[in-house]
Amino acid sequence: MAVPKRKMSRSNTRARRSQWKTTAANLTSCPSCKADKLAHTACPSCGAYNGRQYAEALRTVNEL
Repeated sequence: MAVPKRKMSRSNTRARRSQWKTTAANLTSCPSCKADKLAHTACPSCGAYNGRQYAEALRTVNEL
């Protein structure tokens, strides 16, 4: 495996790491209650996902 011969300077390290950016999560609207939710997850407000109602999601919202 290749090993660097010299120490990488702080400016080069920081310049390389500056490209590691995060992106905002894409929100979709819930088809049953029209609230914003993450894609492929149960809706945090009504608990609906893929045409079904999940009680676990409702319990999680009520505990907050």
